Amino acid sequence: MNRKEKIKIAVIDGMGGGLGSQIVTQLVEKLGDQVEIIALGTNAMATGRMMQSGAKRGATGENAIRVNIEKVDLIVGPLGIMMPNALMGEITPRMAEWIGLARGKKFLLPVIQPHFTLVGLQNAPMSDLINELILLIEGEVKNHGKEKEL
Repeated sequence: MNRKEKIKIAVIDGMGGGLGSQIVTQLVEKLGDQVEIIALGTNAMATGRMMQSGAKRGATGENAIRVNIEKVDLIVGPLGIMMPNALMGEITPRMAEWIGLARGKKFLLPVIQPHFTLVGLQNAPMSDLINELILLIEGEVKNHGKEKEL
């Protein structure tokens, strides 16, 4: 990989875009010019909030996810982005499939819903989970391409 090429990160969110906007804000603060953040919202409100938080580009809806998901190195969002009909029905089965099959490494937050249980996870505040997520992404960005150089 050319060292001048920025790592592309897709942040995917729906509903009000609150989680995605928090993630974008922290990625911008911690990684700034090292990455290009692309907001992929399931609706215009989610995309708009992520854009206001600092994403460089944004697009909305099923086709936007289909077109852009293969162009990114990292995919970030709630676990529901890989579950058909999640986020109150905003994640279509095709979206979940495209995200799941995309080549980019996925960083997913375990947003707990009343209709399923994630076993083996500690109950932690979302702010702590987002901080851990950002640390993991920082490590990934720092080491990006190094495994190929060996």
